[in-house]
Amino acid sequence: MPAKMLKEFLNRHHTKYISIQHSPAYTAQEVAALAHVSGRDMAKTVIVKIEGQMAMVVLPATRKVVLSDLREKLGIEHATLATEEEFKTRFPDCEPGAMPPFGNLYGMDVFVAPSLAAEETIAFNAGTHTEVIQMAYADFDRLVQPKVVCFTT
Repeated sequence: MPAKMLKEFLNRHHTKYISIQHSPAYTAQEVAALAHVSGRDMAKTVIVKIEGQMAMVVLPATRKVVLSDLREKLGIEHATLATEEEFKTRFPDCEPGAMPPFGNLYGMDVFVAPSLAAEETIAFNAGTHTEVIQMAYADFDRLVQPKVVCFTT
């Protein structure tokens, strides 16, 4: 069960969340619609390579990653989108493309867009294309400690 590790982590840290089941969906906008969650609250997780290291960037479903902004804000030269082939083994408990934004569970840094960090609640894939977890952003911030960086359109 893909969401097992995530739910155990949330429960161990006494975190309140809602699990929402939906029919299969593969884009963040589709997931948001099926789960009845606003696109600005639906967090999509994108895997990038920053100076050769895998990292997560987390942004609202309604936004897109701007790699040049990410490089500029982090003061680095190399940041590229990772291919599924490059990262799929990092998430053995997740369906491809359905990784939750908990890089700390996978040994990855997490960068979050300010517009998402400003939301009261966020929702995200729970490791499958049929389940979403919704929780308070404050709890996500406490558990993941992402770096807030401007990198979206």
